[in-house]
Amino acid sequence: MMESTKHTWWKEAVVYQIYPKSFMDSDGDGIGDIRGIIGRLDYLKELGIDVIWLSPVYQSPNADNGYDISDYRAIQKEFGSMEDFDELLDKAHKMGIKIVMDLVVNHTSDEHPWFVESRKSKDSPYRDYYIWKEGKAGGPPNNWGASFGGSAWEYDESTEMYYLHSFHTKQPDLNWENEDARKAVYDMMRWWCDKGIDGFRMDVISMISKDQNFPDAQVHGGLYGNLGEFTMNGPRVHEFLKEMNREVLSRYDIMTVGETAGVTIEEAKRYAGETEEELNMVFQFEHVCLGDGKLGKWNDSRVDLRELKAVMSKWQTELSGTAWNSLYLGNHDQPRSVSRFGDDRPEYREISAKMLGLCLHFMQGTPYIYQGEELGMTNPYFDRLEDYRDVECINAYHELTEAGLVSQKDMLRYIQLRSRDNARTPMQWDGGENGGFTRGIPWIGINPNYSQINAKKELKDPHSVFHFYRKLIQLRKENKIMVYGTYQLLSPEDDSIYAYERAYQGKRIRVLCNFTDRILPCEWKTCEEGVVLIRNCENTDKTLLPYEAVAFWV
Repeated sequence: MMESTKHTWWKEAVVYQIYPKSFMDSDGDGIGDIRGIIGRLDYLKELGIDVIWLSPVYQSPNADNGYDISDYRAIQKEFGSMEDFDELLDKAHKMGIKIVMDLVVNHTSDEHPWFVESRKSKDSPYRDYYIWKEGKAGGPPNNWGASFGGSAWEYDESTEMYYLHSFHTKQPDLNWENEDARKAVYDMMRWWCDKGIDGFRMDVISMISKDQNFPDAQVHGGLYGNLGEFTMNGPRVHEFLKEMNREVLSRYDIMTVGETAGVTIEEAKRYAGETEEELNMVFQFEHVCLGDGKLGKWNDSRVDLRELKAVMSKWQTELSGTAWNSLYLGNHDQPRSVSRFGDDRPEYREISAKMLGLCLHFMQGTPYIYQGEELGMTNPYFDRLEDYRDVECINAYHELTEAGLVSQKDMLRYIQLRSRDNARTPMQWDGGENGGFTRGIPWIGINPNYSQINAKKELKDPHSVFHFYRKLIQLRKENKIMVYGTYQLLSPEDDSIYAYERAYQGKRIRVLCNFTDRILPCEWKTCEEGVVLIRNCENTDKTLLPYEAVAFWV
């Protein structure tokens, strides 16, 4: 394993993802907004983060919570104005915090002017900005299923053809084969870079190149074929990204991270290789897809630690020296990390949240903190379907239960565990009404535990999850070994303890994490007072207490 030699600001940064709709509401309409973010910049400065990744704030009909964009150069009215955004950018920069925007260019909204024109006529100059096909045998062009349920094809009566939507029907896929469409996207990207933003997180960027034969796909337990076989890491995706890099990315000192569903190690080296001239890093999904079954993520299985270690270690070692990792356990599309990978029971929530943070932040790569993760926020476990808002889980509930593939009771339990809405309940700022998020009625329910878990309470407690994360971030700034050191997994077959070492310029750090609620003997624990960098509990024995985690010099 090679040490990473090229030092850059984005490798050394810690990123904080904000889901604007749920972060902070400044005007009482129940929806988070940009002025709310401005009002909480001091909180983020105290935490110590370097970069804000801002989920979409563009104009949108909100069929998919802002990931369906109708105007890339306008701010969604419920989030504020472009003047508000400019103020956020200016104040964040003055605090030393960079802003990375979400770039959503696999698809637009069906209300985007490009698509409005495209659907009017087969002769429209915008027709080929999107993917239109004739039907087959009285139905869609092929059997592809959309990621949010149903067919991936929508029939449009005006021209009697189908358009492709890999996600919601209101999210038609752009046709990246069309040079004019690509140029329009690059022009928009330059507009934002010239405004002064610091980079892009690129939504499902691995899907922009489709197999132009559009063949039927295999059906894996559901009702439709898996379109990912022919839309992920497609034939021209690297060609398109190299072009994007030439036309836009290489002209600015920015950070780029691609959301690359279905990516392999070899593909990741192409997307994010230091000599490939495409992106800086990618998000891979292998670790968050562990435990998926015949119905995809809809089940109640727990992640096997040996499998988790194998996946994380593979990405640590095989990208080392050639490409860069993104480190995350949670985001706006995932359950709360302490509920998924830790233990959110009251007696273990805090210590296991700290353990997960320590385990992740000592690895090689750029760490991402999803809003509330630094507080140990949990899944809300809503017990009624009507409490959920996410189109993905609502569609899945109806599709799977009505097809008799799963009972209503089981499906609700799966949603409680895996729905994207688990991460989208409002940020818990204090123990007051609505957790301090809004004076109005929140767009989605507050997690009932907000009086026990909130920022105000944790800021006052020097032993809180917040202050633990603050120390992790500080340690990373002080110790280049945490950023650039090599990684070695210890005891890969242990199904209870995650142990690994980092090495850099003759120094080594050992990390030990107990992923269970049991006291365990640990032969690797040889730390003495004075060599410990950080620990989540006091225990000098050669044991690990339930969810104990420690990092020390060896």
